[in-house]
Amino acid sequence: MRPPRRSSTRGRFGVALCAALFVAACSHKETAADAGGAGYAEGAAAAAGDANGALLAYEHTVGVQLDRAAIAPRLQAIRTACSDARFGPCTLIEAQQSAGDWPQARAVMRMAPAAIEPMIALAAEGGDTGERSTRAEDLAVVVRDNTTEQDRLTKEMARLQAFEARGDLSVADMIALSERIAAAEAQREAAAREGARHRQRIDTQLLTVQLRGRDGEQGRSEIGAAFREFGSTLAVGTAWTIRATAFLLPLAMAGCILFAVLRALWRRRRRG
Repeated sequence: MRPPRRSSTRGRFGVALCAALFVAACSHKETAADAGGAGYAEGAAAAAGDANGALLAYEHTVGVQLDRAAIAPRLQAIRTACSDARFGPCTLIEAQQSAGDWPQARAVMRMAPAAIEPMIALAAEGGDTGERSTRAEDLAVVVRDNTTEQDRLTKEMARLQAFEARGDLSVADMIALSERIAAAEAQREAAAREGARHRQRIDTQLLTVQLRGRDGEQGRSEIGAAFREFGSTLAVGTAWTIRATAFLLPLAMAGCILFAVLRALWRRRRRG
């Protein structure tokens, strides 16, 4: 007796669905030359890289010495210039300030490459630029791998959605297909967010400005602090001397008594 055609058709679609899921799961083994070469070439052409195709993410650190009274206003001027985008797009990532005898301030910003030098000039106005360092990280391989991953996930989504469009799948197949589509969509969104972060690091640069008081002012500040602390230092020294005297007085008395006894015994032996 011949089996029903409906069961045979459902079986063929089930096998096809399993094959599609297997291909999608194994598609990460595709080479970067096929899946990511075009995307990487476009990224390299648009990025601020060097002649060798490197995609560089720059980080700058600058130290500035200022008069102590100018540190807080200068930090505020840097923050205002960044928030107003005076030199171009700018994002203030961190700003901190410490007061006291040795005031300091620190600002971390991410901005367009053309805005780096004007912002450094603003920070160093009326001051002395001390140490300055620049660090670059090549993200070419990371960008290429990310582009390859996004292409792979896009192709996987297209294959899965093609099977989802069929109306004769079983309930179990539809559930498995929906779970796989949701997982692939989540992976693709995560890869897209990671790629956007890489692109931001390449298209913009990180600048850290350290504001400190001048060395001469710090020396005078230490002398002034010593004079201001003279009374408290004298009080602490006096208290310590009193405690030491109270601690050593019984030992001194015991030593005197022992010396007197030994001296008396020595005299008695001489007379005898």
